Amino acid sequence: MHHHKLAIFASGSGSNAEQIIKYFSGHPQVQVIAVFTNKPQAGVIDRAEKLGVPVVVFDRSQLYDQGTVLQELQHRGIDAVILAGFLWLVPGSIIEQFPHKMLNIHPALLPKYGGAGMYGMHVHRAVLSAGETESGITIHEVNEEFDKGKIVFQATCAIEAQETPDSLVQKVHDLEHLHYPRVIEEWLLPP
Repeated sequence: MHHHKLAIFASGSGSNAEQIIKYFSGHPQVQVIAVFTNKPQAGVIDRAEKLGVPVVVFDRSQLYDQGTVLQELQHRGIDAVILAGFLWLVPGSIIEQFPHKMLNIHPALLPKYGGAGMYGMHVHRAVLSAGETESGITIHEVNEEFDKGKIVFQATCAIEAQETPDSLVQKVHDLEHLHYPRVIEEWLLPP
């Protein structure tokens, strides 16, 4: 039986990372080996350490120039990479090592509201100012362009008349936490 070893990349508070770590805790075939972050103060560090998952902090040069991050992934035997609120573009050298083995979650319904600069509250403000009646999440494979990889899963939520960016972000977070861990499992372990 193949054991999948996951690395989670996150830049922020790490609520999605925490849900994923908890979901796979004690899983017979999937293990979260490490959390990688580009922010030494990121909330995800505390969450991961409390759950006993090692954290690798790296800077721009270690990711893009020195190849340190790729070496860490290889050294730990990682075979799939999960992006959970990671804000930098993943370099081609890493994407090449994980063909169809890297997943990202985007807080809108791609192909709309994707691309550079479309992250976090920027997305929710754009969706609301466009007068959309629904938003949601897109889970997709990662390629060398922001938000352009093959779509694996989408879920939607309604936008109410009184919706604000703060209320919408909460709805979208709920969808992320509900679906992301399960979709990762189905993507890694197709029936």
